[in-house]
Amino acid sequence: MPPDVLEPTALATVSETHSRHAEGVSNDEFRAAMSRLADGVVLVTAREPSLDPDDPGAPDGEDVGMTATAFLSVSLDPPLVLVSLRTGSRMDDLLDEQPLWAVSVLSESQRHIAGRFAMKGRISDRLLFEDIPYTRGAIAGAPMVGGALATLECRTEQRVVAGDHTLVIGRVLTASAPTSEGGPLMYFRGRYRQLG
Repeated sequence: MPPDVLEPTALATVSETHSRHAEGVSNDEFRAAMSRLADGVVLVTAREPSLDPDDPGAPDGEDVGMTATAFLSVSLDPPLVLVSLRTGSRMDDLLDEQPLWAVSVLSESQRHIAGRFAMKGRISDRLLFEDIPYTRGAIAGAPMVGGALATLECRTEQRVVAGDHTLVIGRVLTASAPTSEGGPLMYFRGRYRQLG
């Protein structure tokens, strides 16, 4: 979880007592405790539609991607998954309008992809996808990373605002496990790690 940003003038006046929530846990305590939970790492992608689909000269839509560690299976029947997105992020805004998206479960050899799509102040998504092998999902049209341990295409079923995040629940429309080589990429204590 990224650190909260405080105004410079507020930094001098905030004490440990004031930085605690009503329940008594501070942001730092909560962040430290949750960093002990190992998470799998996925790349969530979606295709942003053209700004003017009626104009044949308008640029085609753009691919958008985001690294996520808060991703989990919700239900087998129907097949549902959940991803947590920071409210107001580009991916949150896009999935509010675009119901179709994809997930690539990253392998331990794809740490560079996770890091690239997690950068703050990053370059355009078009450049981020430039040298990554991927196929385009038949239903969502979103990129699915080549060499990923598994890929899924999803359609948003529900959006739930929870604190400073939006929980997006998606119905899985396609699922594939194209490779069984290598282990999963994990995130633990603020770093990407491998099993074992």
